[in-house]
Amino acid sequence: MRGIRAALLAAVAVLAGTWAGSGAGSAAWAADCSMTTAEFRDPDAAAARARFSVEIADDPAEVARGLMHRESMPKSAGMLFIYPQPQTTHFWMRNTLIPLDMIFIGADGVVRKVHENAVPLDETPIFGGDDIQYVLEINGGLAGMLGIDAGDELRHPAVDQDLAAWPCDAG
Repeated sequence: MRGIRAALLAAVAVLAGTWAGSGAGSAAWAADCSMTTAEFRDPDAAAARARFSVEIADDPAEVARGLMHRESMPKSAGMLFIYPQPQTTHFWMRNTLIPLDMIFIGADGVVRKVHENAVPLDETPIFGGDDIQYVLEINGGLAGMLGIDAGDELRHPAVDQDLAAWPCDAG
C-alpha cells in the first residue's frame, strides 16, 4: 500500500508541476521564495508538498477580475489574492469558465479552509472565513489530489515573515 501511495503522489506531482520529496529538490525549493511562486507543506513534514506559479491580485481591480473569462489554466498555475489585512472573505464564480479550488489562508500563512471544485459561472457566494488575508485559486480538484487542506502552510514573500508559520528563510 505504501508503494502505491508513493507512486500516486509522484504521478500527481508530475501532473501538477510540483515536486513532493526531500533531499536536493527540497533545498532547491528553499532558495526559491519569490512573488511568482506559492508553496505548500504539511506542518509535520520537512518538505514542500506542492508548488504553483502564481499571478498576483493585490489591487481592487485585479481582485474583482480574478480569473474571469479564462478558458483554461496550466495545472501548475494559480492566482494569489493578497489583501492588505485579514478580513472576512466571500468569493463567487461570476464569468469564471473553469472549475476552481479556493484555498483560504490566514495572515500567518496557515490554510484555514479549502473549497474544492467551485462550479463555473455559479454566483452563489462561497464563504472563505474570517481573518483571511490570502486566497489561492487553482484548478478544480487539484487541492484534493495534492492533499492540501486546513492546517497546511503557505510559503510566499507576501506573508509577513515575522508571522509566517513557514518563512522564506526556512527550508
